[in-house]
Amino acid sequence: MTILLVALGAAVGAPLRYLTDRFVQARHPSDFPWGTFTVNIAGSLLLGFLIARPAAPWLTALLGTGFCGALTTYSTFSLETLRLARAGDRFLATAYAIGSILAGLGAATTGFLIAAAI
Repeated sequence: MTILLVALGAAVGAPLRYLTDRFVQARHPSDFPWGTFTVNIAGSLLLGFLIARPAAPWLTALLGTGFCGALTTYSTFSLETLRLARAGDRFLATAYAIGSILAGLGAATTGFLIAAAI
């Protein structure tokens, strides 16, 4: 049953990642991967919120592992960082890598604190 919940959450999270990435990137025509940055930060915020709330294991599987796991993407983040560096834009690659990690940690912490305050 748990694997079906993870798959269901992923079935929603992955298309949402794709649509959000395309939506955001179309409005910011730069080399910086704003779409991936946005979904990774949003997913970190939501996961931080979910972890702070007492939740049933099935809900954690559905929303945490499935939805947030499919919404966020470490592999695309890594590839985009490498692509920027290989294109000679090392400053942007470094800013993207450091900014993503710091913003992701900040978003997860913010989500956690918001949930704890409710």
